[in-house]
Amino acid sequence: MATDLPLELPADKKEARRVVRAARREWAACERHAADGAALARHGIELVRGEGARTVTLFTAWRTEPPTAALTRALLDEGVRVLVPLTLPDLSLDWAEVRGLPAGDVVADDAVGLGPAMGLDGIAEADLVLTPGLAVDRAGMRLGQGGGCYDRTLPRRREGVRVVTLLHDVELVDRVPHEAHDLPVDGVLRPAGTTWFGGGRGAETP
Repeated sequence: MATDLPLELPADKKEARRVVRAARREWAACERHAADGAALARHGIELVRGEGARTVTLFTAWRTEPPTAALTRALLDEGVRVLVPLTLPDLSLDWAEVRGLPAGDVVADDAVGLGPAMGLDGIAEADLVLTPGLAVDRAGMRLGQGGGCYDRTLPRRREGVRVVTLLHDVELVDRVPHEAHDLPVDGVLRPAGTTWFGGGRGAETP
């Protein structure tokens, strides 16, 4: 990305998404997948250990998203179950357990070895929910891709299970556009570390 300063997002959600997606294309062109992926894996393992989680949700990252392949391998090596979403035609999320992952900093969806589909309530098996997102502000409000997949899915998690969004460093911002029904996440995981909001476990963990 052209700058390491937090992005400034417009008040309109559609325009805010456009700004983040443009910045993500710049990031992808810089070929920082290996370095950022390693940092996310290091901090992510610390996060999962701190939560005592034995099953987590994650996702297979697109080339412009924060890279998740190294973190997925690190979790599997620790014996942590990793569940990834399967997007259904109505944009609901089914879930499947990762059974294998080939080498590479970015891995295509169809290259991931998966167990059988678990159903919409598969998320209820997770001890920690790691989600994608475009940006999060310091009140914990998350800007998603716009399909509402996680809005439908998060109420299915067990009570008390915390939600952490993976971001590039510049995507923790002062404010994201949101509506009254939007619910905040508990924290963010970035290459710089983990940041908790509200009643979380404190400030940034470098």
